[in-house]
This record gives sequence, structure tokens and C-alpha cells, in this order.
Amino acid sequence: MTALGWIQILLYCVIIVAITPVLGRYMTRVFNGEPTLLSFVLRPVERIIYWLGGVDERREQHWLMYVVGMLFFHVGGFLILYLLMRLQALIPYYNPARQSAVAPDLAFNTAVSFITNTNWQNYGGESTMSYLVQMVGLTHQNYLSAATGIVLAVALIRGFARHSARTVGNFWVDVTRCTLYILLPICIVYALFLVWQGIPQTLGEYVNAATLEGGKQTIAVGPVASQIAIKMLGTNGGGFFNANAAHPFENPTALANFIQIISIFAIGAALTNVFGRMVGNERQGWAIFAVMGVLFLAGVVVCYWAEASGTTALNALGLTGGNMEGKELRFGIAASTLFAVITTDASCGAVNAMHDSFTALGGMIPLINIQLGEIIFGGVGSGLYGMLIYVIISIFVAGLMVGRTPEYVGKKIESKEVKMAMLAILILPLMYLGWTAVATVVPFAVAQTNNSGPHGFSEILYAYTSMTGNNGSAFAGLSGNTLFYNLTGAVAMFIGRFWMIVPAMAIAGSLVAKKSIPPSAGTFPTTGGLFVGLLVGVIVIIGGLTFFPALALGPLVEHLAISAGTLYSAN
Repeated sequence: MTALGWIQILLYCVIIVAITPVLGRYMTRVFNGEPTLLSFVLRPVERIIYWLGGVDERREQHWLMYVVGMLFFHVGGFLILYLLMRLQALIPYYNPARQSAVAPDLAFNTAVSFITNTNWQNYGGESTMSYLVQMVGLTHQNYLSAATGIVLAVALIRGFARHSARTVGNFWVDVTRCTLYILLPICIVYALFLVWQGIPQTLGEYVNAATLEGGKQTIAVGPVASQIAIKMLGTNGGGFFNANAAHPFENPTALANFIQIISIFAIGAALTNVFGRMVGNERQGWAIFAVMGVLFLAGVVVCYWAEASGTTALNALGLTGGNMEGKELRFGIAASTLFAVITTDASCGAVNAMHDSFTALGGMIPLINIQLGEIIFGGVGSGLYGMLIYVIISIFVAGLMVGRTPEYVGKKIESKEVKMAMLAILILPLMYLGWTAVATVVPFAVAQTNNSGPHGFSEILYAYTSMTGNNGSAFAGLSGNTLFYNLTGAVAMFIGRFWMIVPAMAIAGSLVAKKSIPPSAGTFPTTGGLFVGLLVGVIVIIGGLTFFPALALGPLVEHLAISAGTLYSAN
């Protein structure tokens, strides 16, 4: 570990703290329907969209209709994306590399992946997808899936903020405003910055070049910058190129790398401030921010230490200075581990280093981040509503300890909310661990791993954890483009996204109808260190009880084996 590495981490934290209230204030105005600096230009466009869609912006929806609208919206997105991939070879436009049709099982997996904000990729973008599919299909879904996560979080916030009401907003209005006023303006500026940094943005043919040895090389280019902007800001993570953010055309400079990791956390952090503003007490938002910050820093410290220390096997070979396997020399250990922790704290999944090449303990941190539900700032929207589910459980535990009905921001937390919260929490490990158990006893599924022993188990566990958690990153050692992994992975992604959303929205519908109760002398304070400590403790205990056995079979036993000098061969 170096002083320069710690300076990078500290600077990153300072910037995230600084932009949180600024972006939070703006987003609050957008979702409250208040005028913004962009309203003069965008308000007429917004009205036209409502007119074309037959939407009455003044009419709000019950939580169930909000969810139904969201689900139908995604069914349409799935069909469009699936058909684009299957008909890719027949569409003559924007396919300079003459890409063939995508196989049915891979198209199914990819369509589910992008509508769920997962962006799991069992393919190489530059060798599989045409420009048309990348732009009209994948980038389009990057915007809409990100907007969906954000507005669902806002709907849950309204459940806490409103009282004696029946509605939580209008899904169509919220998605329109989120896309028009937040995602598009930021991404336009962001994409121009990325072009300045050296990322291609062209519809031209792939470039043919001669190598120094006299050979021929085809260099893939395309409309890259526009996709990278929303993949990072919207915590989508799907790369235009197979190497993702390790590719110089996706992440060409140290400055581009730093701005990209800032954008991954930007909206997730700002939503904590939106929560505080909407419930009428910004300190509530900062308390949640503090919980996320504590868990984030713990992960960064452990991962950075593990990668900077290397392993006994590497040190025995004289390879001192840490574990550089699978990392870009232009980023180094500090920037690579920081990126790995951030992208798995959020549901981004973009990678600038191969997690499969991390040390056992270093690779365990990204795995744990996803298993906790990516609530550490998290995916845009999904991080906040995931954290609020843990808040409900923590408040319930606090109420049991003092013998009072639990309350949070003026709302009583009763049996219905606790049951829905537990249902949402239990859905994720059911998919993580259930599919991992199946895959590890199916011979042809095990054969797709790159390593034997505990590391091979970690590759499978990480894959299903990443897909269920809608992260999309991979250990990079698993050959996932098979019928088994494409179909089971699609099921995991679908359930991990939508089966968690339904109970979260049921909580919103239950809370919004309740009266607001003023705090009393017996109300548990939820803006101080005691609440932060309780919430961190509940998250760690639930995570430990749920996932420690699986971690013990993978990264923990691998670490102990390597320390004892036991190595495993590749398959």
C-alpha cells in the first residue's frame, strides 16, 4: 500500500461527499415536479411525450398499478431487444462487421440481462453485436433500466414521506422526468468528455491496420462513448468491448478512470440526500449515507491490503510489490482495487481488472459486496430501496429490545412491512446459493470453470451472485455462454430484480396510507451514531449468517490453502 494509493481513495471520498447534496437537491426538485434550470427547454418535450403516450401527469397510481405498469414496460423492452438480436443479420443498417444473428439462448439471456440493469455479458460486444443493436437495443435499455431503479426508490421514499395517502406517484411520469432531466443531460456532457479523453464515437467501419511485424489487424471502433456514459452513470456496466473498462477504447486515461468511478456512485449517493429532503430531515439521509460509507471503506481497506500484500506463492517467486496479475499497469493496484469495490458496491459490474486474478481475500470483497444486496450506495435506486429494507429490519430489532412499536421517520413499522422486508432479503440468497448448489453437482456446468478446487467453486458462486444481484461483473474464469448458464442465469437475473421490487413496493403502499406520528421521548433516534452502528451490525450479522458457509468453501479455504503452500491447477 502506498501514500499515493490512499490519496486517491481519500480524494474520491471527498468528491462523493461534496456532490451528494448538490445532485440530491436537483433530483428532489425533478421528482417533486418543481421547475429546474432545464425546464425551459425540456418541459415542452415532456408534455409531448405525455400526449403521445396518453399519460395524464396529474393522475397518480396505487403501488400495485405502479408495479404493473413497470412490468409491462419491461416486457416490451425485452421483446424489442430480443428481436433486434435475432434479426441482426437481416437488418442492413449499422452493421459494418456483418455480425450474424445472436443464438436464441444467448439472445434470451442478454435481453433479460439488460432489462434488469444487470448487463451480464456471455459474449464479446465487438465480435457479436452490430452498432444498431448496441445503440438502439443495449444503450436504450441502459437508460430505461436505470431510470426504473431510480423511480422505484423515489416511490418508496414517498411511502415514508406522505401520510394518509393512496398513491406513490405515476410510473410513466417518473420515468420520463428521470430520463429527460437527469440521465440524458448528464450523459450528453459526460460522453463529450469521454470523446475528449480518447474514446471513439463513430458509425464508421472497423479500422484495418498493419502491425510492426507486417501483419494485419482489425481494430474495432463504434459509437462507444455514448454507451460508456450511461453504463457508468446508470450502474449498468455492460461493455462495448469484451475487455470492458480495461480496454483502452473504454477507459483510456487515469482521469477517465477516475471520473467513471465517481459517476458510478453519484446517483446512488445523491438518492440518500433525496430521501432526507423528502422526509423533511436531511440528517436521516446523511445517517444512511454514513452506513454506506462505513461499509464501503471497510471493503476498500481489506481489498487494497490483500492485493498490495500479494500471496505467499507470489512472494516465494520473488514477485514482490503486490498482486499485479490481471491488472492494467496504467492503473495499478490502488485504482484497480478501488474500481473493483465500487463497481460491486453498486450494481455496475464494469471492471478495469479481472476479479478472477485477485487474491482469495481480495476477490472475496467484491463477492461479499454483491451478496449483501449491493446496498453500499448500490445500483441507481436499487441500492437505496435495498438499504431501506435493512432499515426496517433494524428498526424492528430496536423496537423489540425496548418493548415499543418500531417507528421510522414518523411511520410505525408493523408486521406487514417486516414480512415484506424479510421476503425481499431472502429472495437473493435463494438464487445465489440455490443455483450454485445445482451447478456444482452438474458435471457439464463444473466443466465450464477455468480452475479446479475452491477457486472454481468461487467462479460459479460469483457468477450466480452477480447475475442475481444484477451486477453483471464476472470472475472472468467461467465460460458462461452455454445453454445451462444462459437459461439459469436469466432466471436468476429476472427473480433477483423483480421479485425484490414487488415486496419493496408493497412496503411503499402500506406506509403511504399510514398517518405520520410525531416523535416522542421513547422514539428511537435514527440520525446518530447508535442507529448507524445498529444498522451496520444488522447488515453484517445477516450477511454472515447467510453467506459464511459458502465463503468458507470458496475464498476462505483458498486463502488458507495458499498460505499452507497448496496450489490448484487450471482445468
